[in-house]
Amino acid sequence: MSKVPPDLQYTRTHEWLRTLPDGTVEVGITDHAQHALGDLVFIEVPEQGRRVTPGQPFAVIESVKAASDVYAPVAGEVLQGNPALADAPEIVNTDPYGGGWLARLRPEGAPASLLSAAEYQKLTTEEGD
Repeated sequence: MSKVPPDLQYTRTHEWLRTLPDGTVEVGITDHAQHALGDLVFIEVPEQGRRVTPGQPFAVIESVKAASDVYAPVAGEVLQGNPALADAPEIVNTDPYGGGWLARLRPEGAPASLLSAAEYQKLTTEEGD
C-alpha cells in the first residue's frame, strides 16, 4: 500500500500539494504514481516564471515504461523547479514527498478541488493500489 502523508492535499491525477509557511506551495507526484510509473529516467520541471492553471500539464516525467504529464493542482506562478531532479530523477522514486518535489509555486486564487489524505487513500484503494 502506498504512503499517503496526512498533512498534504492530493489530486485525482496523483499529484500532491504542500502549503509552506510563506504561503507558497510545493508540488510533486504521489508514492502511488511513482510506483505505477516505475524507475524514473528523466524529469522536465517547469521553468521559473511560468504561469500555470489547474489541470494544465506543467511537467513531464519519463520512466522506463512511459512518459507522463504532471498536472498543476493550483493556478499560479512557478517560483522554482527542483534542480536536483535534472541529474537524479530517481529521487522521486525514493523520496516522493521530500526531496522529490517537482516545483514550488506562488498560488493565485483558490486551488482546484483537492482531496484529503483519507479521500486520496480511498481513491487509490478503489484503483487497486
